[in-house]
Amino acid sequence: MNTAKLVGILLIAAGAIGLIYGSFSYTKDTSAVKLGPLELTVKEKETVNVPVWAGVGAIVIGGLLLVMGGKKG
Repeated sequence: MNTAKLVGILLIAAGAIGLIYGSFSYTKDTSAVKLGPLELTVKEKETVNVPVWAGVGAIVIGGLLLVMGGKKG
């Protein structure tokens, strides 16, 4: 299996996951206050929305790589 086909499969999988879930979230630690040896941190939950066009585009590009990746010349 060559690199183009592997990247195509990964793009198709990532696009499908993006369409199924639609968003993902992560926790970010932020330093709120530093006062000498005392430090207060705040955990913020961030959510990133994955646009539908990005998921569909990843699937289309992955499919093209999968089909055209093995052709030479």
